[in-house]
Amino acid sequence: MLKKIDIPPVWLAGFVALAWMQARWRDAGLSLGGTWADFAGGILLGGGLILILLAASEFRRHKTTIIPHNTPSRLIQSGVFSRSRNPIYLADVLILAGLIFRWDAVLSLPLIPVFLWILEKRFILPEETLMRQAFKAEYARYERKVRRWI
Repeated sequence: MLKKIDIPPVWLAGFVALAWMQARWRDAGLSLGGTWADFAGGILLGGGLILILLAASEFRRHKTTIIPHNTPSRLIQSGVFSRSRNPIYLADVLILAGLIFRWDAVLSLPLIPVFLWILEKRFILPEETLMRQAFKAEYARYERKVRRWI
């Protein structure tokens, strides 16, 4: 049961909920600056959503799994995967940052690096191990060519 809910969208939802609660009940009189923060938040949020759609379409096109902790049948190196080895995780971080900016949740800014660290330790590093085992030299070349985040 726990393995089924130990997925990035659940972690993202938890961090988003924390940021929302902080924005709603504990603003401490701090602000990121109004209109520019709202605009930046919208750009980050929209960019994250677009990135997820682009990455999901690559998974579908290559007919391989998008589920974390499962070994994909193919190594995707096209589309957004030619720029980032982890575009969906990057998108999750952008979405969290965008919502924090939109909600003016200044005290939630430290959630961004914490969330990034959790994604890397719980998902990215184990997935990279699986990919190295499954795709060997091909993944090693891909790893040298494309950065983990951006």
